[in-house]
Formats: sequence, structure tokens, C-alpha cells
Amino acid sequence: MKFKDLDYKKVIVIIFLLSIFLAVFLSPFASSFPDGLEKVAERNGFIIKERDMNFFSMFKDYNFKFIKNDFFSIGFSGLIGTILVFGLTYFVLRLIIRK
Repeated sequence: MKFKDLDYKKVIVIIFLLSIFLAVFLSPFASSFPDGLEKVAERNGFIIKERDMNFFSMFKDYNFKFIKNDFFSIGFSGLIGTILVFGLTYFVLRLIIRK
């Protein structure tokens, strides 16, 4: 199979489904320790401002308040995040390609 013979729509769908699988089933096993950005925010004292914001409180620590089970809550958050990233990427690429 040559590179030019690839069906790009099928490849994108496969990558999307693989990303969904990884986000839903592997994200609950991610480390609960703070990442680098959160460490810097704690060290410089502006993490308090983030904790006071209620704008994205539904996604606080990658959990949804309405899902009581942490495993499913984090998996659902991974699902939503992956769909949003793919959707935004698709939208931006469509704008670029049309020009």
C-alpha cells in the first residue's frame, strides 16, 4: 500500500476512535499528583485565583460533579475533552483548507 492510496477519512476515524478509547479507559489511571503548570501556580501563589473561579467548576480536577464514581467521571471528562479537541481541530483545518 502506497501513501497516496490511503483513505484519509478512514485514517482520521480510526485515530479518533483510538483517541476516544485511550481518553475514556486510560485517563482514570493517570497520576493524581499536580503537573508542572499546577506546581508553578502553587509556587507563585496564583493557584488561589484558579480555585476561586467558578466558570469551569463543572470540570474541576477533571471530574464532573454529577457523576459520583471517580473512574467514570474522569473517563467522561476524557471523552468530552477528546471530542472538543478533535472538533476544534477539524473546524480550524476546514477554515485553513478553504482559503
